[in-house]
Amino acid sequence: MSSQYDVLIVGAGIAGSALAHALSQSSALQRQPDRIVGELLQPAGVAFLDKLGLQAALEGIDAIPVHGYAVVQDGRIVHIPCPDGREGRSFHHGLFVQGLREHAMRAKGMDVIEATEGRVVGVKATRSSGKEKEVFRADLTIIADGCFSNFRSIVQGPSAPPSNTKSHFCGAILKDAQLPISQHGTVALVRGHGPVLLYQISEHDTRMLVDVKGPLPSDLKKHIITEILPSLPNQLHEPIRAALSADRVRRMPNSFLPPAPQMHKRGVILLGDAWNMRHPLTGGGMTVALSDVYIFSQHLDKVNDLLDWSQMKGVLNKWWWERKGLAATINIMSIALYDVFGADGECLTVFQDGCFKYFERGGESVRGPVSLLSGIAPSTSLLAYHFFYVAFYSIWSLFAHPRRIHAPRANSESHMNGTPHMTGNGGLWTACVIFGPLLWTEIRWW
Repeated sequence: MSSQYDVLIVGAGIAGSALAHALSQSSALQRQPDRIVGELLQPAGVAFLDKLGLQAALEGIDAIPVHGYAVVQDGRIVHIPCPDGREGRSFHHGLFVQGLREHAMRAKGMDVIEATEGRVVGVKATRSSGKEKEVFRADLTIIADGCFSNFRSIVQGPSAPPSNTKSHFCGAILKDAQLPISQHGTVALVRGHGPVLLYQISEHDTRMLVDVKGPLPSDLKKHIITEILPSLPNQLHEPIRAALSADRVRRMPNSFLPPAPQMHKRGVILLGDAWNMRHPLTGGGMTVALSDVYIFSQHLDKVNDLLDWSQMKGVLNKWWWERKGLAATINIMSIALYDVFGADGECLTVFQDGCFKYFERGGESVRGPVSLLSGIAPSTSLLAYHFFYVAFYSIWSLFAHPRRIHAPRANSESHMNGTPHMTGNGGLWTACVIFGPLLWTEIRWW
């Protein structure tokens, strides 16, 4: 059995469903997913939904407006509002994906096929309701099957960059929890450990994600209660204990996969997390995916013959460079901010304290970083400006207020009085070591 299509899209998550709808306008869907990430859409992502005509996917799913963020450290709170009244949305991931799929299923020229055992040939797969393998042929096959892609290495070949798992997010849902600032994402900085992210995903549900670095403890619940809970706001303690006693702790690897040019195999390309991943701390993954869909669909609409790979190479090259502004900014910021908020080392602890003090200054010290975080200001130069400003401000703060610094994952303290220049020099070097390689992964084109 064989079927012929213009385009086959493997995967029906954020990128796959959005692209199916977008391509239907210009010229199979699985069961509702249940994930602990992909639940916060930044303001720029909401704007791309509007451009794609998919804004209705946010309706009827109890989505919560997100007006900004609250960063918590040692009992202090700094408010980081979204600029210019912009707002994001947070929701149950599965409900949002189902909304996107419903739009794709209603689009003109779409066949929805639920199948298993796929491999790129076109696609050869077995329908969920059948037993025989079928061949679904297409001029172009798009692989959008997520972070655990089965086809990434096939499409990219031996030169594909490997993914790097930075840590794991361990998740639970809190019932009727009261966040420090309503309708704001909360980032709690925990000394000696990774950050904790909390945001409301429905009227009564609040997602908690605890970043845990490897090796993972054998008893995650005990780890959260004994090591993490004391550093969180008091009003969250009881909801967290209740959530941990009522349900298991789910975990998800936090992986970084830099983008790579896609010209290795003719007739097939990667999209979404199958191709490019960043740390989910900043909640930028869906925004990058929707931006990629919008830009790619605009260029693909101008291709006369999908079998003409010379035309397709031109599309891929234009897409590669046009996406850089937003994608590179969010990718770099996600890892850089995670390294600072995770503060695994003495210099990074200085950097983390300086970052919090930088936010406390208010004004452009808040507006600039949150504009980058939310995708409103896609500029790697602006990101570099604020990142190194924080580095120098951290060093200045260290000289102005020398003090003891608790070294992460150690039982002793590092005495900073009298030796601030040593950590100051190390802090600047650390900033370069963090930012430089991340920038290189984005500007290289081979």
